[in-house]
Amino acid sequence: MMRLVYCLSMIFCLAHSVQAGPWLREQGSSFTSVSVTGNFALDTTSQTFIEYGFTDHTTLIANVTLRRPRFDLEGGAATVSFRHAISVPEGPSKWAYELGVGASWTGTEVSPHLRTGLSWGRGMELSGTSGWMTVEGELIWDLLYGLHVAKIDTTAGLNLTDRTSAMLQIYTGHTALTSTATIAPSLVFTPKNGAFRIQIGTESLLGDFSNSAVKIGLWRTF
Repeated sequence: MMRLVYCLSMIFCLAHSVQAGPWLREQGSSFTSVSVTGNFALDTTSQTFIEYGFTDHTTLIANVTLRRPRFDLEGGAATVSFRHAISVPEGPSKWAYELGVGASWTGTEVSPHLRTGLSWGRGMELSGTSGWMTVEGELIWDLLYGLHVAKIDTTAGLNLTDRTSAMLQIYTGHTALTSTATIAPSLVFTPKNGAFRIQIGTESLLGDFSNSAVKIGLWRTF
């Protein structure tokens, strides 16, 4: 049972990454983010997220999470997906669906999974300042234990300056065994003459801020 709970927690972690929602990459372009999250107990999670514009209507995605608890077994999860647009390019709202395969692992035990997702996004303005909002729903079907994880992730962002953006993300997840909700505010800024964007933020379980974590990430568009 403990291995089951731990494998499910690995899948939950896949939501805690930079996601573009329904917006697609131009053909031949790519985006990469690498982040590390750590709490006071020295539990750490590292994530690598890669997008590649396979065509103007299809983006390939790789998402890898490695978790290193201080007093528990190490594990991870990885998923490869594709995102395809289902809305017209000129529409104000963007829609896309995703399909993928992957696996989570704890020690030597590996649990494969399938992933399905649907995302919505829209640009917005607030007092003359541009921003965006996305809502992403997904189901991850665990093939080893026959269970599934349902998740809804919401992101609201605001471009404070030409080089600085603020984001507020809420990740929610539900299985037959447990439910979680995480709030994650962050700032993303581009140093002067810098090739990378830097993300600094926090992640906290709603109702339990005692185990809050700090997140630092690097973004790069090619």
